[in-house]
Amino acid sequence: MASNRTSRGSGPSQRQLRVGEEIRRRLSEILQRGEVHDLDLAAMSITVGEVRVSPDLRIATAYVLPLGGKDADEAIVALNRSKGELRYLVARVMKLKFAPELRFVIDETFEQMEKTRRLLAEDRVQRDIAKRDEDDNGDDDGDLG
Repeated sequence: MASNRTSRGSGPSQRQLRVGEEIRRRLSEILQRGEVHDLDLAAMSITVGEVRVSPDLRIATAYVLPLGGKDADEAIVALNRSKGELRYLVARVMKLKFAPELRFVIDETFEQMEKTRRLLAEDRVQRDIAKRDEDDNGDDDGDLG
């Protein structure tokens, strides 16, 4: 029996991933080159970490973060203010039937990675890791090797 491509649990299709990556690349270029006529955006260095596209390719959610994570709310406001121009500039080079609506969200990936790094660096966690390593190395579990 053929698999259902529209099932909810299957994750994004190859086409969604490909289109999302192309939009991410193009948005990054536009912002880096300062192609948008917005002075606030021109003054910011914004990283586009990921773009997720809806199954019908009509909505593209861009996960963005200004350099250093500062002024994130102002960056979202500026991006939303220039949403129409950004949509036009992205769609101009892509071969899609419809120009996707752009939505901007703060990318919290870097913050999550930093929290995990801090957690792993804590003394109590390091002690637990060292204890587990000692138990694994010094444990006589009956192996013949």
